[in-house]
Amino acid sequence: MTHDPDEEHLVILFDGVCNLCSGFVQFVAPRDPEGTFAFASLQSDVARELLADHDVDPDALESIVLLEGDDAYVKSGAVLRIGYHLGGIYRLGWPLRVFPRRLRNWAYDFVANRRYRWFGKKDQCMIPEGDLQSRFLE
Repeated sequence: MTHDPDEEHLVILFDGVCNLCSGFVQFVAPRDPEGTFAFASLQSDVARELLADHDVDPDALESIVLLEGDDAYVKSGAVLRIGYHLGGIYRLGWPLRVFPRRLRNWAYDFVANRRYRWFGKKDQCMIPEGDLQSRFLE
């Protein structure tokens, strides 16, 4: 069973071949016992459709994306919003939003541009298993 993207779910789109990005999904899922987040790889058809619905060019992205209602957050904005929604200690990063987006995204891009070199890359998109599989959009 897969989630339908609707108002009650926040959707995290991620680079499905990036080990760092897949690891991020593996980090978020167990910290979200309510199942607030649904997931899809940026390489999937559903992600392309969702991005088009949010007027975001899927070909211009190499970033994590959070879809929240009609809003789309990318890069550092997405990471901060995800932490906010996870709550608890993960909400401690929320005050970083006061820093200019350009500065936050520079730091994000510094890591993102090196993610394959530092963390590696899969030959194919992450294939979710167990409970996580039910939270992936198809």
